[in-house]
Amino acid sequence: MNWNDRTNRQRLAEIILERAFKYCENPPFTLASGRTSPYYFNCKPVTLDPEGMNLIGHILFDMLAGSGVTAAGGLTLGADPLANALAVISFQRGNPIKSFTVRKETKGHGTKSRIEGAVKPGEKVVILDDVITTGGSTIAAIESVRAEGLIVDRVIALIDREEGGRENIEKLVGRVDAVFKRTEIMALYRKD
Repeated sequence: MNWNDRTNRQRLAEIILERAFKYCENPPFTLASGRTSPYYFNCKPVTLDPEGMNLIGHILFDMLAGSGVTAAGGLTLGADPLANALAVISFQRGNPIKSFTVRKETKGHGTKSRIEGAVKPGEKVVILDDVITTGGSTIAAIESVRAEGLIVDRVIALIDREEGGRENIEKLVGRVDAVFKRTEIMALYRKD
């Protein structure tokens, strides 16, 4: 399967439109960043769905072909289902990529670790996120994994809202990809 395979991307776009995307100009939605917008993406109904996870895992695996990354993760909760879907599909396809989670706050007991998963300093990783708006969550994940000695190869988001987040992240990581951009999803929404 190729991540640009129209069948995989088309089906994932259909699921996103059906379960994750909302549009309302009046009143607009308030986002986690505090901004308001007529567009809203709640990707959990897609990223936690069996079909959605399967499609996402295959698409991410194909996007990472030849990258040499050994692990994928990001800030909990947005990145967790993406990383886990990728881990399962990558194992099934013969090139395992581990998943890890970055906690929002350092654990106050035990090892007091902010990162959970079998990753070690020096590993090349990809940071994942379900939606990029300002890039704040993704940047927090990048800073945390770098502090643990991991090498961030790139960032992949399921949705880039195209509101400056990509540009903010690119100041720290040279490559930022998105499975979909908001304009693509909006074009499909207007077609229906």
